[in-house]
Amino acid sequence: MDRVILHCDCNNFYASVECLFHPELKLVPMAVAGLPEQRHGIVLAKNELARSFGVKTAETVNSALRKCPQLVLVRPHRKIYLDYSERVNQIYLQYTDQVEPFGIDESWLDVTGSVSLFGNGVSIADKIRNQVRQELGISVSVGVSFNKVFAKLGSDYKKPDATTLISRGKMQQIVWPLPVDRLLGVGRNTFSQLSILGIHTIGQLATADPSILQKYLGKPGKQLFSYARGDDDSPVRKWDEPENVKSVGNGQTFDHDLISETEIRARLLELADIVAFRLRKCNRKCRTLHLTVKSPSFSVIQRQIPLPFPTYFAADLAECALRLLRKHWAKDVPIRALTLTASSLIAPEDIPVQFRLDTDPEDQLEVRKERMAAALDGLWEKYGRKIISYGSLMQNELNASENQ
Repeated sequence: MDRVILHCDCNNFYASVECLFHPELKLVPMAVAGLPEQRHGIVLAKNELARSFGVKTAETVNSALRKCPQLVLVRPHRKIYLDYSERVNQIYLQYTDQVEPFGIDESWLDVTGSVSLFGNGVSIADKIRNQVRQELGISVSVGVSFNKVFAKLGSDYKKPDATTLISRGKMQQIVWPLPVDRLLGVGRNTFSQLSILGIHTIGQLATADPSILQKYLGKPGKQLFSYARGDDDSPVRKWDEPENVKSVGNGQTFDHDLISETEIRARLLELADIVAFRLRKCNRKCRTLHLTVKSPSFSVIQRQIPLPFPTYFAADLAECALRLLRKHWAKDVPIRALTLTASSLIAPEDIPVQFRLDTDPEDQLEVRKERMAAALDGLWEKYGRKIISYGSLMQNELNASENQ
């Protein structure tokens, strides 16, 4: 018996929530976006009127304004979006405990065990759409299928506020003619590689030679071949089941190019601080650090380094990142963007610890670092990240403000 999987996608989520608080925005083309004067300002969400002008999510603010000069820009309010995301998921939980968020505005639901209570998958999807609309005032598109990949395809197939069924019998008719980049896991680079191989639709991917896919794409090629054929059997996680985190990263595009090592070191520490905090939140230490660097001309390098010991402390990560940068990046080339990613994660309890016999365990460096990190985490969670920071970061911000 096939599973019944739903993928629920809140339509234009950020924009829809903003319109709840400011109904006048429904009457004009609007977008939730970063500030135009910031180079990394992009469109995070837009309403249907903005979409009719060709405005797209993830394009730059300047590009969107060229398409639609009258576009009204609204700053994002992430705390409000998180609150509404939680409310939406609480509605999903009324139908099943297998609810797996996929970002702030999307979730998979396995309702296989709920059909005897609420009807078939399409009926449940329609009930959910109606309930979210009535209780929260936003719309949801839902894909219904026998696996997670095709359920997600279904939620994207028809928008807004629609239910799309992709059954096993209709799979080839609905899915295979679609462009291959509509498939989960096909990003820009993979799409380019598939195009070189003459693969432009999901159907062509499903009927390709898997050995060729694996040769050119590696392990992901084999997985994408299975996805295209409907062979995804990955489970939907239960709501309270911890996520199996494989990597933790953080990146930033700066509002001015970084040149001095002092400023670069400060920004690396800032990025490492957030990565370290997230590692501690998921109770993982990393054994490998990845560094991505982008120049003002958009040339990019990616390098990685195995760490001498597993860690989730910012200073350790920043120091390794700086060594990578010194080795692989020319001193005279400015830096536009940096990204740090921690991988090869391991639980702290799985790491053997060796204490010095001539020192009280409570006074040893690792224990003191653990206590300091726990204190910082508590302050940040209660008061926000600006409550306490490194002196080098504060001095860096002071110098930047004085130079403006």
